[in-house]
Amino acid sequence: NWCAENQLTMLRLTRTLPGVGEAEFSCEQMGHTWPGKLVTRGTPNPNMRRVDAVVSDARGGVLASVSTVMSRN
Repeated sequence: NWCAENQLTMLRLTRTLPGVGEAEFSCEQMGHTWPGKLVTRGTPNPNMRRVDAVVSDARGGVLASVSTVMSRN
């Protein structure tokens, strides 16, 4: 969960509306490197985006998924 929350926090700190699409990331916690993916989708409001941060295990099983809605600042 920390990995997903940290990715969303870093995205919020950029103060820019992310583009629609997917981006991979990795996160090191507790001596392991966890693969993750940020999935950004549009919403009915063009000034907002839904962002899902998904962290997986080495076999691709989902360990945590955290979602947020971001707006244009």
